[in-house]
Amino acid sequence: MNIGLIAHNSKKKLMQNFCIAYRSILSKHTLYATGTTGRLIEEVTNLNIHKYLAGHLGGEQQLGSQVEHNEIDLVIFLRDPSAVSLHEPNVNTIFRLCDMHNIPLATNLATAELLIKSLDRGDMEWREIYKQ
Repeated sequence: MNIGLIAHNSKKKLMQNFCIAYRSILSKHTLYATGTTGRLIEEVTNLNIHKYLAGHLGGEQQLGSQVEHNEIDLVIFLRDPSAVSLHEPNVNTIFRLCDMHNIPLATNLATAELLIKSLDRGDMEWREIYKQ
């Protein structure tokens, strides 16, 4: 499965810890991330991550393009709802595209853990059928 990883600045450490905790599951899949998030995850996990530009430099649009083409199976976007973001429209675009293509999306740690455990159990295999 192709997994997209994004984290707002205040959530990057949380994303690193999430990826450390679930490294064994994530290592079985293809990972994509915005530039800074991907680099930080790689530093602590040694996972291989396809990195886009930093989110505010276009990385969110690059990931959004993959979502739009139904090439991502799961998105974990740890966001800070209290932070004002100049690139908020890009965030909403990813949410809208995930909804359009029935791509599971987690925006907080609780949902991210549910989705990653579901992925490990094989509950996401329906995505392979849906993509065809």
